[in-house]
Amino acid sequence: MKAYLKNVRISPKKLRVSAEVVRWKKVDDALKFLRFAPNKWAKILYKVMYSALKNAENNNNQEIDNLYVWSLIVTKWIVYKRWQSISRWRMHSILKRTSNVILELQVK
Repeated sequence: MKAYLKNVRISPKKLRVSAEVVRWKKVDDALKFLRFAPNKWAKILYKVMYSALKNAENNNNQEIDNLYVWSLIVTKWIVYKRWQSISRWRMHSILKRTSNVILELQVK
């Protein structure tokens, strides 16, 4: 019962902080927390967790009461490099980081 999200445009550092909050929790509690958290990362993780839940219900005939978050792995992916001009023909680099998320649910 897995769900993947690849190449999402948010820093892995921000996603890892949120992953610590919902790791090892019941799916129902984690979904409630993520749904009402006011951050961009919460909406991203909510969609991944909801997808994993629906995969578990449809493919393995599991119920939401028995599931919990077994592993939630956030890895870095491509870094897009952009440049911003400053005075005297110099440039500052802008790094736009992306992430991969792997979520696995387990039956308790």
